[in-house]
Amino acid sequence: MPSSRLWLARPFGERSTLIFLAVLGATMALVVAANLLLAPEHPLHVSTYTVTLLGKYLCYALLAVAVDLVWGYLGILSLGHGAFFALGGYAMGMYLMRQIGDRGVYGDPLLPDFMVFLDWDSLPWYWLGFDMAGFAFAMVLLAPGLLALVFGFLAFRSRVTGVYLSIITQALTFALMLAFFRNEMGFGGNNGLTDFKELLGFDLSADATRLGLFIASGVALALGFLLCRAIVVSKLGRVCVAVRDAESRTRFLGYRVERYQLFVFVVSAMLAGVAGALYVPQVGIINPSEFSPLFSIEVVVWVALGGRATLYGAVIGALAVNYAKSVFTGVMPEAWLFALGALFVLVTVLLPQGIAGLLSRSRQQGSDDDSDTPTDTPTDTLDATPREATP
Repeated sequence: MPSSRLWLARPFGERSTLIFLAVLGATMALVVAANLLLAPEHPLHVSTYTVTLLGKYLCYALLAVAVDLVWGYLGILSLGHGAFFALGGYAMGMYLMRQIGDRGVYGDPLLPDFMVFLDWDSLPWYWLGFDMAGFAFAMVLLAPGLLALVFGFLAFRSRVTGVYLSIITQALTFALMLAFFRNEMGFGGNNGLTDFKELLGFDLSADATRLGLFIASGVALALGFLLCRAIVVSKLGRVCVAVRDAESRTRFLGYRVERYQLFVFVVSAMLAGVAGALYVPQVGIINPSEFSPLFSIEVVVWVALGGRATLYGAVIGALAVNYAKSVFTGVMPEAWLFALGALFVLVTVLLPQGIAGLLSRSRQQGSDDDSDTPTDTPTDTLDATPREATP
């Protein structure tokens, strides 16, 4: 078997990965069954609204996995991954806007409604090609990937690290937010892109389409998780952990650290773009608020709560925090940001390894209690910290 296949198949030999995929698949199957097979008046029926909400959570989980890849295993605290998420979302939104055609408010077969309202007389050149699904889906990957490539090349070549790199990533997303707010940019300004009609010929308001998007989000999360695990358990992943723990020592051993950083950073940005592209047709809008630095900081909180350097912990954190946000903002919307800040402080002080670390310690203690002889070596693969820290 070729080595590339071994590299991609290696995550399937991990117990934690198999458990994650089984739980994700079983949950998705239950949601689909509860939506299709149970009557609306049944107490266990899952409504289409709930399916859409869960699909949005899965997109957030994929974004959290992308952030955990660079933060947990590479040591890069990115406060700007919301920019890559938003660029993927805008690429999908531009495709969906081109699919409206003459069904818009102004009936123009070529120009979106906001361009007609602003007296644009022609379609900007960067909108060309977005009427084709293949081109649009390619741009979902290329737009955030190219931005990450250029930004990462300049930053990593200059050896910008630590808090300075975090501030620069936050400045990047803030600058993009200000740019996309301008009507002259041609992306809808403050209102963004909305009023979508169909995706690949399927009506976006139909229940079946909503269910299909939920399934697509779950599949994307599973594939993204497997890709990240394949990177983590490979030699590339071991070098990344070494860079995280001792960058100067890794350079001394002869590794071109900036190349490893750049590659993983670009992969993470593309995953964030896919998450944004699946998010947009489910929520029905994309606007510059997705570039908000506050959103990128929230993603970091998800990963910290779930547990860094575990990947599955990032999924747990994203689901838990966003569910809490949905409940809390319905009761006390003005206090949510204070609650989020308090949650981050408490996790940092009381659970430095997050929920995943807590689960790992409890399982390890249970294994030690059941054994006749104590051991200092964890027997479970659900370890909150990577095993190998040197290449």
